[in-house]
Amino acid sequence: MNTPLPWTVDHIGIAVPDLDAAIALYASTAGTAVTLREKLEDRGVELAFLNTGGTKLELLMPLRDGTPIATFLAKRGPGLHHVCYQVNNIRQEMERLRQLGAKLIDTTPRPGASGTLIAFLEPQSFSGVLTELCEYTGT
Repeated sequence: MNTPLPWTVDHIGIAVPDLDAAIALYASTAGTAVTLREKLEDRGVELAFLNTGGTKLELLMPLRDGTPIATFLAKRGPGLHHVCYQVNNIRQEMERLRQLGAKLIDTTPRPGASGTLIAFLEPQSFSGVLTELCEYTGT
């Protein structure tokens, strides 16, 4: 098996009940600015990426009940949702992880925000942390 390339932390996902309030909080306390705001209606989420000068923050607000973010907020309240790592070839990484015994939530990559392909891995495979892989496709 090929030696994997190091993963790069792309962003940290934070579940919030009020996106505008969270954006204002991070802007006033951490000096961040929104670089992308997008609604993913099919996933029932509105998100905003904030520039921190390094790893981005992704604020996630549910658009309706019953979505994964709404369920997360109902169970745990606002807070850390996931850590996302950028990879060069998401399909290859997913296969490599399967061979290592990691449990994947997504069996194939799916479209994410800003023209990425994404896939989530079960928290038990990564020390209890929901982990996302993303590949920038340039589309």
